[in-house]
Amino acid sequence: MRWSQTFIPTLKESPAEAEIISHKLLLRAGLVRKLTGGLYTFLPLGLRALKKVEAIVREEMDRAGALEVFMPALQPPAIWAKSGRLETAKDVLFHVKDRARKEWVLGPTHEEVITTLVADEFNSYRQFPVNFYQIQTKFRDEIRPRFGLMRAKEFIMKDAYSFDADDESANASYRRMYDAYARIFARCGLRAIPVQADTGVMGGAHSHEFMVPAETGENEVVYCESGDYAANIEKATSQGPATATPADDCGNSEKFETPGVKTIDDLAKRFDVAAERQIKTLVYVADDKPVIVLLRGDDQLEEAKLGAALGAAALRAAGDVEIVKALGAQPGSLGAVGVDGISVYADEVLRGGSGMVTGANDDGYHLRNVNIERDIAVGDWADLRQVQAGELCVETCQPLKIRRAIEVGHVFKLGTKYSEALGATFLDENGKSVPSIMGCYGIGVTRTLQAVIEQCHDESGVIWPTSVAPYQVCITALDVEPESEVMKLANLLYDELRAKGLDVILDDRPSRPGVKFKDSELAGFPLRIGIGERSLAKGNVEIKPRVGEMILCSPDEALGQALEWFDANRVEA
Repeated sequence: MRWSQTFIPTLKESPAEAEIISHKLLLRAGLVRKLTGGLYTFLPLGLRALKKVEAIVREEMDRAGALEVFMPALQPPAIWAKSGRLETAKDVLFHVKDRARKEWVLGPTHEEVITTLVADEFNSYRQFPVNFYQIQTKFRDEIRPRFGLMRAKEFIMKDAYSFDADDESANASYRRMYDAYARIFARCGLRAIPVQADTGVMGGAHSHEFMVPAETGENEVVYCESGDYAANIEKATSQGPATATPADDCGNSEKFETPGVKTIDDLAKRFDVAAERQIKTLVYVADDKPVIVLLRGDDQLEEAKLGAALGAAALRAAGDVEIVKALGAQPGSLGAVGVDGISVYADEVLRGGSGMVTGANDDGYHLRNVNIERDIAVGDWADLRQVQAGELCVETCQPLKIRRAIEVGHVFKLGTKYSEALGATFLDENGKSVPSIMGCYGIGVTRTLQAVIEQCHDESGVIWPTSVAPYQVCITALDVEPESEVMKLANLLYDELRAKGLDVILDDRPSRPGVKFKDSELAGFPLRIGIGERSLAKGNVEIKPRVGEMILCSPDEALGQALEWFDANRVEA
């Protein structure tokens, strides 16, 4: 491709809308353009890189034995109602109506569609295992699209769905996808870490997310440097806080006045009650019923853990009116002592706690000398707290660390949740009708592309891995007259490199050398071959890797030097 014949609108400055470096570089390097919030047009350069990511994904899915299909983006709400997600996923679903006023859903994912297909077509254990995948445009009603392709209303995703006749086979399918994901991200030039993850509204037995470490990531990963433990903060566990929960002998609980106290810090500062001696009381609404959640005062609730403990289809924090109706007091004076008729869930850290302080359910008053197991009717104990950095790992007994990351892939073992709901049953060896065991495996293709930029860049621009670079070589001709010796050599190398299977762009623009060099670095091409009249007169061609030292060689050596560099810098799984 000649630069003059394509469209690469590079920008000197970052648009004000771009908050993170990868979003800035997507725009500055001329890869995408924004239509409106959460919607982007891929320009020629960005589309080439995107197609290379897609090709890697497709090759590895085929290699793992998955079968490619292509499912409708427009889906009937009835199948979402059958799975229960018409309600639980309502906040992200786009609803549309046709001319007959019939409602449809724009699919953010395709569990319901593929399970309906399998329910109709598969009826014997002999037909399993099977794994279908697609690369498809998805739609998600993001309340606040941001960070470019990271959180968009429309995005491209690879989703795969395995169906197995027994648990052992389902585990094998899960492992094949897990291994395929590791190869995909390695081939894309990404350092992606598999971490234990919460299954969320997807449901399922267990799951892993593939996370790309990045300071601008929206996820937090808890990990231990001395072992293999890594988990999303929503799933992470530890040996607990550094200080033990008080278990002092105490008399009966007693009420005392605490005017103006609204927070844990207020009580600590004004009444000298350390946060670890306080019981934090929260009120949530689970499937339209209030529940009380108890934590130690210095801990934060992890809502994903609460959702898993409750098994609720819908979960949200209660509003002030609902709280007063449930407990008779405003936030800041809440407690669970003497409460009945409302389910109480307590974090395991509080178990055995005594000599504690909690709200009295009377505005401006608290209770002290509270023995949790004596004074509070705890219905269920569970790990509900968010892990903190420095706590000890349950596997290695070493301190845990927390870092931010970008989620690029997620694998779930779903079990029979969707197959039961949508009738994907089959006859087993004994002629008994049983539900198939499902797995679900997603990769954000557009998100992966931006994650590569987020991880691979410097102050000059993108640094593409050779495997996903829109063009692997940029030949920069500094004299673009058609009959010049510079252009003759540039055209010769262009043809020779393309014949060797490399993607090459020839910068034939009549622009200043500085503009050409800066654009090449901004666009991130792995290798630049500079050909100028002065250097050619000295018998030199300049070969400049995007990262690394300049290589000077003769025109006759240029092809061999370029091929040698690519052999040494090939990205492989």
